[in-house]
Amino acid sequence: MPSKFESYQKRRLASSYISVVISIALVLFMVGVLGLVLLKSTLVSNRVKEKVAITLFLKDNVNRKQINSFKESIQKEEFTKRVIFTSKAQAAKKYSKEIGEDFMKFLGENPLKNGLDIYLKADFVTPEKMESLETKFLKNAFVADVSYDKPLINILTKNIKRISFWLLALSGFFSLVAIILINSAIRLSIYSKRFNIKTMQMVGATKGFIRRPFIWQGIKLGLIGAILALIGLGLVIYYLDSLAPSLKLLKDYVTISYLVVGVLLSAFIITWLSTFFATQRLLNLQTEELYY
Repeated sequence: MPSKFESYQKRRLASSYISVVISIALVLFMVGVLGLVLLKSTLVSNRVKEKVAITLFLKDNVNRKQINSFKESIQKEEFTKRVIFTSKAQAAKKYSKEIGEDFMKFLGENPLKNGLDIYLKADFVTPEKMESLETKFLKNAFVADVSYDKPLINILTKNIKRISFWLLALSGFFSLVAIILINSAIRLSIYSKRFNIKTMQMVGATKGFIRRPFIWQGIKLGLIGAILALIGLGLVIYYLDSLAPSLKLLKDYVTISYLVVGVLLSAFIITWLSTFFATQRLLNLQTEELYY
């Protein structure tokens, strides 16, 4: 009989551990997927922003040497991603192609100006910062006019803020759900050993001594669950990369590193805290309360 009971207890314990690991793995997988979306959405929004250009139309009396010097000085600015020079001849050729006829034939001259297209870094693509840059460049002696799509910048900034807010709200919600689910799974696992905990306490074992093996066991289970979650995330990343190669998910080592560290760290912190408070609660129970 004792051997059958011990075998039953072992099976029950193993089943409890497996359920905890699966719960942790599923929850961390969900959080990891959401983290991937959050990180890549930031990257995508930055790429969209960095395709926005502010164009400087130069005065006719500015020579090529001055243009090159001016271009080099802009390239060194902290807000600049890249600068492209377009001569008035290139602009005329492009415009003629767009309208389908050579407008210079009936005008007799090229009314267009030399231009510098400045592609800004993502942090500077906001209505306020671009307006500040416009004011700055209009004061320059070489610049005749400044042009950029103000309505597009306003809409882009507004939509990115809205999307970021909801993604952060979802991240916070799922993180809270993750903590609650993992905490519940660990508490149930530890609750099944409440009589062992109370027996150790009655023979004089300190709370720290009793708590320590449970914490290490919880961390181990958390790390196993985290590894399973990362394997699942790896498969998702591989699949998404095959569907959308332009995102370069497999080559984005920074994002992958953040995900790995984030999942492992979350598993460690959540399981440590959950195990600590679960054992603390049982240690504070009276003997008669163990039966409820």
